[in-house]
Amino acid sequence: MPINRKATATWNGTGKEGAGHITTTSGVLSNTPHSFLTRFVSEDGRAGTNPEELIAAAHASCFTMKLSFVLNAAGFTADALECTANVKMDKVGEGMGVVGIHLDLKGTVPGIDAERFQACAEDAKANCPISQLLRSVPITLSAQLA
Repeated sequence: MPINRKATATWNGTGKEGAGHITTTSGVLSNTPHSFLTRFVSEDGRAGTNPEELIAAAHASCFTMKLSFVLNAAGFTADALECTANVKMDKVGEGMGVVGIHLDLKGTVPGIDAERFQACAEDAKANCPISQLLRSVPITLSAQLA
């Protein structure tokens, strides 16, 4: 059964001076502002969101969920998984582009050793749907077992 998810973005004005809003079907984002300022200047997120932040959220969410399935298939249940995804932008050609993503994982998984935890995390990194989507850039991982 196919799964479809939707979001709608609006934009008014020029690239630098204009602004827009993002709304998702779930309502988690509802007329959330985005602009040049929220993308390239104001990194605290108070003025709104940006595509890279949304990609980071999607990747961290997908990765931790996939990892929970990988761990379960290996006979383990995580007490806690926390992943921070860092989407890095830099100059590419004449403009800016995403040049890499780093996943910083911390986990509490009873009964697992560090080597097995790392292997499960690498499996999840390679096989979560969002990692598969983003394979055009390097994806790195650091995994720390509590």
